[in-house]
Amino acid sequence: MAFKGPRGWGFAQAAPTGPGSAASAPCSAPGPAMLFDRLRRFCVLLDCPELDSPPVFSSGEAVSGRVVLELSGEARLGALQLHAQGCAQVHWTESRSAGSSTAYTQNYSDQVPFLSHRDTLLAPPDNGEVTVLQAGKHEFPFTFQLPETLATSFEGRHGNVRYWVKAKLHRPWSVVKKAKKEFTVIEPIDINTPALLAPQAGVKEKLARAWYCNRGQVSVSAKIDRKGYTPGEVIPIFAEIDNCSTRTVVPKAAIIQTQTFIARGAKKQKKSVVASIAGDSVAAGKREVWHGRALKIPPVGPSILQCRILRVEYALKVCVDIPGTSKLLLELPLVIGTIPLHPFGSRTSSVSSQYSVNLDWLRMVIPEQPEAPPEYSSVVSSEESAQNLSPPCQDELGSGLEGPFFAYIQEFRYRPPPLYSEVDPNPTSDSIRPRCMTC
Repeated sequence: MAFKGPRGWGFAQAAPTGPGSAASAPCSAPGPAMLFDRLRRFCVLLDCPELDSPPVFSSGEAVSGRVVLELSGEARLGALQLHAQGCAQVHWTESRSAGSSTAYTQNYSDQVPFLSHRDTLLAPPDNGEVTVLQAGKHEFPFTFQLPETLATSFEGRHGNVRYWVKAKLHRPWSVVKKAKKEFTVIEPIDINTPALLAPQAGVKEKLARAWYCNRGQVSVSAKIDRKGYTPGEVIPIFAEIDNCSTRTVVPKAAIIQTQTFIARGAKKQKKSVVASIAGDSVAAGKREVWHGRALKIPPVGPSILQCRILRVEYALKVCVDIPGTSKLLLELPLVIGTIPLHPFGSRTSSVSSQYSVNLDWLRMVIPEQPEAPPEYSSVVSSEESAQNLSPPCQDELGSGLEGPFFAYIQEFRYRPPPLYSEVDPNPTSDSIRPRCMTC
């Protein structure tokens, strides 16, 4: 049949008809819907100690699981590959000005890999053919070891630390089918180390001014028993607020979380208050003393201190609001760990081992080579002992006090009783000024 086209006359060939015409036509590749209509389920499952709990692991542990493949009919597969990954990444943008009418956006981003593990769970045969699986449920187990040094999983505004396992299913004439499962990693931080058991203390003072007039001085001194804590613990705060100004001031305390993101030599920080308490107002010329004011740590993530591009740090800030001038701030560093504080010892432990930690509190007042201590009854009278060991009254506690704090007060003010009795070579004198509670 002739026709006229843009390039002149031509002839069109008629399409073949009849019973054998379909066999002579070329075969077309099946579509994805035809291939994956037999795939009922494709997922990654991780083995957990508890069935209802999310998958949580620590550095150095083995991660095990299985890839589940459920088919409604016979299917041809090419390969099943597994890839476990983990990394920290940061990203933020900043607006820059290059002139009066020119502005541009500067991007900052960086990435640090922690984990990369690849495995082939189902490999194609060597002859180049595909693997045929029958209908039913098929499971492909896997296991891999986490590195010894990782960063705790974290989600922030400008960065994150994530870990996941991804499975890829290859089939002939079809797109790759993917399944992904994320898991959490918690890097252990043991607070039972000398650095985290050391007490933290500080002193700050400020001259209150208003309209170039001197209103007096305000000072604050605070101390906590150690640097390391775990979520759910109570921090007893010992503080003195001395208001020598002519204004009424208000002391407060808060736990501050600081997220630091680093990329290309630049830093981006985000600070937030995770817990706070407020004290009573201190009138002019008065002094306020906190006898272990309790501040409970809410459920927060642990500190991240070993990552090059992302850090999560905590601090205890004691501030004093002074009307007419800036706040007086005193900051004490904190580390939120994952392994809680161990008890002093078992019921059968010796008295000396129980008081070994208490002696560290009095390191600055005990000589380097202590002599034999005197008998306890010869140093403290029975009246003083009864007064010192009596619990504080309800008015001194404050409304925000929680937890077993009285042990910290006794530990802070008084020496432990001696382990044996000897003559005191250095008797105490009444002329000696008593030690300040917060020194």
